Amino acid sequence: MKKLIAISALCFGFVCANAQTPAQKPASTKTPATATKPAGTAPAPAQTTTGTSTADPGYKFDKTSYDYGTLKKGGEPYCAFQLTNTSKEMLVISEAHGSCGCTIPEYPKEPIKPGQTVTIKVHYDTNRIGPFEKQVTVTFQGKDTPAILHIHGTVEAPPSETPFPGPGSTPANGGTPVNN
Repeated sequence: MKKLIAISALCFGFVCANAQTPAQKPASTKTPATATKPAGTAPAPAQTTTGTSTADPGYKFDKTSYDYGTLKKGGEPYCAFQLTNTSKEMLVISEAHGSCGCTIPEYPKEPIKPGQTVTIKVHYDTNRIGPFEKQVTVTFQGKDTPAILHIHGTVEAPPSETPFPGPGSTPANGGTPVNN
C-alpha cells in the first residue's frame, strides 16, 4: 500500500511539474522543398525563426518591472504602470490578475482609445514579511500574448516594542511573579 501511494505521489508530481512548462516547437530555418511556384515569379526570401517577435503589439508600458525596495510592514502597498495604446484601434484589457492573492491589479474596464494612456495600479499585501517577487498578467482582447508585469521588494518586520529579555537581563517587574 505504501508503494502504491508513493508511486501515485511521484506520478502526480511529475504531471504537475510538466503542466507548467509550455510545449517547445523545434525552430526551422528551411523553406519547404516541395513547394511549387508559378513560372515567372521571383523566389521568396528565406525565412528564419528567431524565437522573438518584432511585431508591434499595439501598446506600450512605461515600465514592466517595479522595485518596491525595502518597506515597513503595512507600508505603501501601491505601485502604478502607465499603459499607452500605440495602435490605431481601440484596445481592451480583458483581464489582469496577480500571481497570487496578495497581488491585486486595478485596471480600466472601458476601451482605451488610440494614443490614450491609462494607469494600472497594483496592490501588494505589505503585511507579509520577507522578500517577494510577483507577476501581474495583463490579457488584451484580440491579442494572443499577454503582457507580464513584475513587482519585487522586501517587507521588514517592525522592531519589537518590548524585546524578549535575554540571559542575564532583569525583567521589567523586577522578577516578581504577577498574580492575576
